[in-house]
Amino acid sequence: MTQAKLSVEVDNLIPTADPTYIPFGFSKDLTQIIKSGIFYPTFISGLSGNGKTTMVEQTCAKLKREALRVNISIETDEDDLIGGNTLVDGNVVYREGPVLTAMKRGAVLILDELDRGSNKLMCLQAILEGKPYFNKKTGEVVTPAPGFNIIATANTKGRGSDDGKFMSAQILDEAFLERFAITVEQEYPNAANEKKIILGKMGKVNKVDEDFADKLVTWAEIIRKTFKEGAIDELVSTRRLEHIVNAYAMFDDRLKAIELCVNRFDEDTKSAFTELYTKVDSGATLESLDADVEDSSEVSY
Repeated sequence: MTQAKLSVEVDNLIPTADPTYIPFGFSKDLTQIIKSGIFYPTFISGLSGNGKTTMVEQTCAKLKREALRVNISIETDEDDLIGGNTLVDGNVVYREGPVLTAMKRGAVLILDELDRGSNKLMCLQAILEGKPYFNKKTGEVVTPAPGFNIIATANTKGRGSDDGKFMSAQILDEAFLERFAITVEQEYPNAANEKKIILGKMGKVNKVDEDFADKLVTWAEIIRKTFKEGAIDELVSTRRLEHIVNAYAMFDDRLKAIELCVNRFDEDTKSAFTELYTKVDSGATLESLDADVEDSSEVSY
């Protein structure tokens, strides 16, 4: 068998712009970081479904910057990230990994779900310092091209999940985490921005219903407020609201869309969330709904 080298050859890694994307939260500061061209590894944490990864991709799309996204898991290792040997047509071929490809192209490397990784991520130590990388498997020295940066997203800050909500989240090495210049917490969008997001998604599926959008945002806002207060263990993410919009476009039934999309929760949570929505849809006030959720949480959760 012969050994060859296989590099990633892609003409354009600039993400596709989403016309329905609404910037919020850390978006403005992230734009400044990427626009600066300064190597500044950034760790973005936040609850599931609040648009962390989308924010990075859409910021790159807006700035016409190439981005390479790598989904991290407990199995991710040096071969997956840096590169390794593989068999192609009977030949042993060295396939370059996404990290080196991003370095050479001056692209933004998105390490998605970073807190799902293991100590195998330590192979990125030198790269997280912005230094040239010696690839021991090929003998090549890779110097980061101008504009190269690393942005990580995760549900936790790399210290595990104390409440057990993210069971796959790992405790990452302190020396590894220290190489990220900043860590930021991305919250869910405020009500005004979330309504814009929902209306944009409704427009995308030709099912604009402003009244339903208002009610979905109110419903999610009450659930999240109660979650923060520790009265319930589950919440409704912006991503789940988008799933509801798509279900509504298909079935033209508000309550059916709600029920289908909260089926992932346990029976008590599902019933409480569905009941709360029926009250929102009937025009109950925010004050009375807050009280209802708190009362039901004492019984149902």
